[in-house]
Amino acid sequence: MKKISYALYRSLWNALDLLFPPVCGGCGKVGARWCVECQGRVQILNGTMCEVCGLPQDANGICDICSAERPHFHALRAWAVFEDPVRKALHRLKYRRDVALGDALAAQMLQYVRELNWDIDMIVPIPLGRQRQKERGYNQVGMIAKPLALAMDIQFAPKALVRCKETRSQVGLSKQERQKNVGGAFQASAGVKGKTILVLDDVSTTGSTLSSSAEALFASGAKNVYALTVARALPYHGLKHA
Repeated sequence: MKKISYALYRSLWNALDLLFPPVCGGCGKVGARWCVECQGRVQILNGTMCEVCGLPQDANGICDICSAERPHFHALRAWAVFEDPVRKALHRLKYRRDVALGDALAAQMLQYVRELNWDIDMIVPIPLGRQRQKERGYNQVGMIAKPLALAMDIQFAPKALVRCKETRSQVGLSKQERQKNVGGAFQASAGVKGKTILVLDDVSTTGSTLSSSAEALFASGAKNVYALTVARALPYHGLKHA
């Protein structure tokens, strides 16, 4: 039934594309929500990386940062590097109400997520605070998490995690400031008990938000927690700079 639902979900967006010609979230070209050229420009984040936080490194194993202070999630991975065209698409989804981009991005991410081979029971999007949810009217992460869950025949649980305190934007904060900002910010429902959870966010930098959410999920009895983001900001490592 869920696989049929995913087909119907995609058909709905495709039908809307016929009624309202879409604009590519990456380059602005008219005719597709996520054009072939932008799909080809996505820089997939792969290669040798930390087994826990997923940051690129020279050798296999756990990085020094995770060895010194291991995050609460079992592992974090990101589909792409946080640069254009993915960065433009996420900003358009988040700030310009282009909610159809959620389905388009999820469709291209799907193979990557499947190849992680994580045995997941439930997908939970990182929730917005009440004020941001009220202002925006939707959770941009949920618009990506829902089609992923439908396509993978996994339970989508947008209410399994809530923010129990308002937090400031993480942009521009140091790792220590980020940890303090989101510490104790989440509360999980009893429905996660005994489940292996995939918690999803749009962008990760230090992983502090995802670690805090994983802590809340474990506190409510989750069996295991994996973390996934659409993109990863890489401010160092000699690779790409966000």
